[in-house]
Amino acid sequence: MLFAPDTEVALRSVVNLINSAANGDEHLSTTEDLDRFLKAEGFAGSRTRDAAELAGVKRLRAELATLWLADEPAAVDTVNRLLREAHALPQLVKHDEWDWHLHASTPDAPLADRMSTEAAMALVDVIRSKGMDRMLVCAAEDCDAVVLDLSRNRSKRYCDTGNCANRAHVAAYRARKAAS
Repeated sequence: MLFAPDTEVALRSVVNLINSAANGDEHLSTTEDLDRFLKAEGFAGSRTRDAAELAGVKRLRAELATLWLADEPAAVDTVNRLLREAHALPQLVKHDEWDWHLHASTPDAPLADRMSTEAAMALVDVIRSKGMDRMLVCAAEDCDAVVLDLSRNRSKRYCDTGNCANRAHVAAYRARKAAS
């Protein structure tokens, strides 16, 4: 499935945010953890770097995790609410290495609002293109991380948080060898 480049980046950030708490691991325990996450994801703009900001991002993470598993009507309700609460006003912008793309919040808006708006705007594209079936949970039995399948043949089933695909393929190979 093809989305605009900024949409794909935003969707991958949503996946990475949700998966920052996958499998019982917490990767956003401190504001320093949040700093590292935001740097890796390329988030810019104003920051308070305090516990309230971290708590806001964790609340957003929980909302996005719930939305990831929601049916279309519930996802639409959540996306619309996130956009409404952040007072989103979509605008075309060009900055850094990016050509024209959409921003729907200002750089000085609170971090959680900017993150929720970016996520919601990307999810608008997913919902409008009837692509929610590409929002998956890892197929590994012992993993609860989420997966975004952007492959043309809809074949991605395992997350990128560990070695889930490799472990599954090795187990299948061993099972085939044992059977023959």
